[in-house]
Amino acid sequence: MVNKKAVVIGAGVGGLASAALLANQGWQVTVLERNDSVGGRARLWKERGFQFDMGPSWYLMPEVFENFFALFGRTREQYYELQELSPYYRVFFSPEERVDVTTDKDQVLELFESFEPGGAEKLKTYLSRAQYKYEVAMKEFLYKNYGSVFDFLTARMLIEGSRLNVFGRLDRSVRRFFTDRRARQILEYAMVFLGTSPQAAPALYSIMSHVDLNLGVHYPIGGLAAVAAAIGRLAEEQGAKILTDSNVEKVLVDAGRAKRVVTAQAEFEADAVLVNADYAFAEINLLEPAYRTLPASYWRRKVFAPSMFILYLGLKKSLKAVVHHNLYFAEDWNEHFDTIFKVPSWPQEPCFYLSCISKTDPDMAPKNHENVFILVPVAPGLDDNEMFREQYAEQMIDHVEKIIGEEIRSSIVVRRIFSHRDFISDYNAYRGTALGLSHTLSQTAFFRPPFRSKKVGNLYYAGQYTHPGVGVPMVLIAAQVATGLMAGGIP
Repeated sequence: MVNKKAVVIGAGVGGLASAALLANQGWQVTVLERNDSVGGRARLWKERGFQFDMGPSWYLMPEVFENFFALFGRTREQYYELQELSPYYRVFFSPEERVDVTTDKDQVLELFESFEPGGAEKLKTYLSRAQYKYEVAMKEFLYKNYGSVFDFLTARMLIEGSRLNVFGRLDRSVRRFFTDRRARQILEYAMVFLGTSPQAAPALYSIMSHVDLNLGVHYPIGGLAAVAAAIGRLAEEQGAKILTDSNVEKVLVDAGRAKRVVTAQAEFEADAVLVNADYAFAEINLLEPAYRTLPASYWRRKVFAPSMFILYLGLKKSLKAVVHHNLYFAEDWNEHFDTIFKVPSWPQEPCFYLSCISKTDPDMAPKNHENVFILVPVAPGLDDNEMFREQYAEQMIDHVEKIIGEEIRSSIVVRRIFSHRDFISDYNAYRGTALGLSHTLSQTAFFRPPFRSKKVGNLYYAGQYTHPGVGVPMVLIAAQVATGLMAGGIP
């Protein structure tokens, strides 16, 4: 294995993790990144003393990060500081009603009891089952490649399938426990960050309630961009070479094997290639038609996760109404989900997520200022021309002010919009998706795009399109699976 050359396309978290793992195995690794910094969606944007996490902002499943660093004989503490948030997050149900979900388990039980009689005991049972699903998934299903449907439908899966409720729907499962919409929304909201709706998500994803309510919500000092930078540093310590401003134009294949990766500046020889760029873009644009495992027609049939309309705002005042993580759930949030998955359109009074990272990390904003990130999930493929997105930004500021009950417009000193066309220009994201493929039942596990090309023997994929899917912990797991396959599959 030593002295073989690997080219990794894309310096997102999955690409950096893959580079670190491959270099640790003895590969000569070159990472090619089209942007001017590492991290992919987990980049940092700096402006006038503000430092904005541009993408992922929730640090969940801390054991996945600890386990990753342990593979190198390192600890996470050697790379960044981690802080548990309290409260984990604040939920706005209306301008008049808001609740905090805290580290105090008794408080959370009391909260659910206040939603409906017996809510505390129902939550205990629900979370116990979610924990069981999580532990089985971590041991049996997540760190695994599904080469065929028979790898997925094993005796173990068939035995556990009913217990895990793999083939059910999340919303239906939650409704068996709770009638109050507020309780259901707290237990289902994470689905939008997996790129799906509660009505379409497999009930297995109740594990996310265990993830945030039992395992807790944490924050890495410096933001999620600091995590990406740490993994990049780890990769370089293992000997990987990372080249930014290196936009890949083609993967050249000869006799069924990827031989060279071409950028505008140079060509790189390879004994193996691992793609952590947008899977759909890579298949359609980087390979000749004869070497595409998944042609354009495949992607047209798939259900894609939302894009995101994001406002990065620097405010010259402190906010009183919000905490670090804040969520607004409309009374009928199905209207919003319908604009994403059924009738693609811009939601008019949408649910939203608001991050105020400076509440925990004052260095992310100038003194007495706030660093605010407002996110609205929207359908992929929508038109976001300049005039419309400016109008929508103003509409969203009005909407946020109404919900949180605090004026922000007059205090804005930094303002940036990021939406479909930016996901396309910066990440080559198919139809401007922020998250890749949605996590529907027919797009889970074996049914997600494969780690290994079926047409090119030494071409591999990692990242959010592959199993286990969307989220920073998931792409760390995908990197381990993909590089494990490479170690055993390259002669």
